[in-house]
Amino acid sequence: MAALGALVRNRRLEQAMRIDDAADLLGVSASVLSRLENGHPVGSDRLLRVLEGFGLIMLVLPKNESTTALRALNEQTSHAKASLRGGQS
Repeated sequence: MAALGALVRNRRLEQAMRIDDAADLLGVSASVLSRLENGHPVGSDRLLRVLEGFGLIMLVLPKNESTTALRALNEQTSHAKASLRGGQS
């Protein structure tokens, strides 16, 4: 939960939003957003509302497929970075 909370906090800070303003915009209380950002559990409905509001998604897949999925994501990221480097002059 700590990594997810840090991701949410970073997204909020990237948008230069105070926690109470972000919570109002997302339709959750400031205490819910604070708990989430600090790695504490919140209800799944609230979690999904916050993720959606910040333009994030959560991928759920069987545990035994996670290694394959992560490997594929890493390959795509590597290819995208290489393309960006190749396009620079």
